[in-house]
Amino acid sequence: MIGALLFVGFGVALFVGFNIGGSNTGPAFGPAVGAGVVSKLAAGVLMSGFFFIGSWTIGRRVVNTLGRELVTDPGVFTIESSIVVLFFIGGALFVGNYAGVPASTSMTAVGAIAGLGVAAGELNWAIMGEIAVWWIVAPLVGFWVSGVVGRYFYPRINRWVAIESTDGALLTLDRSGAVPTPKLGPNTTRREAVGAMVVIAIGCLMAFSSGTSNIANAIAPLYGAGVDLNLLILLGCGAVTLGAVTIARRTLDTLGNDITDLPLTAAIVVAIISSGIVIGLSAIGIPASFVIIATMSIVGLGWGRATRSITVSEGVRGEKKPNVSVGALTAEEPGEETPDIGEEDPSETPSAAELFNPETTGRVVLMQNVVPILSTVGAYATFYVLFRFWW
Repeated sequence: MIGALLFVGFGVALFVGFNIGGSNTGPAFGPAVGAGVVSKLAAGVLMSGFFFIGSWTIGRRVVNTLGRELVTDPGVFTIESSIVVLFFIGGALFVGNYAGVPASTSMTAVGAIAGLGVAAGELNWAIMGEIAVWWIVAPLVGFWVSGVVGRYFYPRINRWVAIESTDGALLTLDRSGAVPTPKLGPNTTRREAVGAMVVIAIGCLMAFSSGTSNIANAIAPLYGAGVDLNLLILLGCGAVTLGAVTIARRTLDTLGNDITDLPLTAAIVVAIISSGIVIGLSAIGIPASFVIIATMSIVGLGWGRATRSITVSEGVRGEKKPNVSVGALTAEEPGEETPDIGEEDPSETPSAAELFNPETTGRVVLMQNVVPILSTVGAYATFYVLFRFWW
């Protein structure tokens, strides 16, 4: 009986991993796909490879936090309870993926496990409080770091990232030799090729950071029930691969084309800052939401960029007020010289509506809240009934 239930548990964990692959590939490679740098299939392959590296290394620490520390009694994680927890994680994530919106997998998973812990009276409130505090602090860190970069370093970075796309294929295959070798397309400039490699490298970094934090969401309940960790990581990453090359196509469209026209410079800055924060939190065993941290980083970067129109002394004295908007990120083209701080005309700062699609952005924000709530409330209500009237 236990053997049959274990296979059911594996099946549900694979379903969760499948939806994680679908949910996280969009944030990682949406900009690269939207810019035509890589295909959706290539994005899925890269996502799966770097997700595995992150999972196999740093990701183990987050698995231990969710599977062994978030509940005070490890015995709460039976095969049966793990199946129920994974069902709510996977079901909630599927709702987000079906809507084409990348949901916060970490919040969804922690919510389901917390629902189990509260219903059983075994939730480790100290660990839950630590996770919740970091969920508040991490986006604020992303906002302020991005704000500093936007105010003092963004124009310089923007000049470095001056890349113009040319017509035709980025790369072609030279078949004149025994082994086909890639070479630059007929119109591809060396600077354009370097820029494309940077965009791909950023996506790979984000995939790695996703693996460090999100593998736990698929396998932590079964690990808490005593299943071998290495086996679970291999199964979970296999399911992520399947999701990354199939259902992720919807979130790639949303993140690459529909939600924002985020400039390449801003996308690179946001990805590096957000991934760094997620990897740092994973290293201390804290599951983190990349999507929320990245969103606050975008806002912070736009705020910092917009405040360049006034000096610190003018702001302190209240002589000027900046036209604060994330649309400030589109205030200049890559490579364009930017006026010094205090010399820029605030009226030249575009509005946020020119950067974000309001309808799509509203749908993303709504689903980012609905999906974790579905997981938490559903798990709590189910276990409340099971513990009192069945188990």
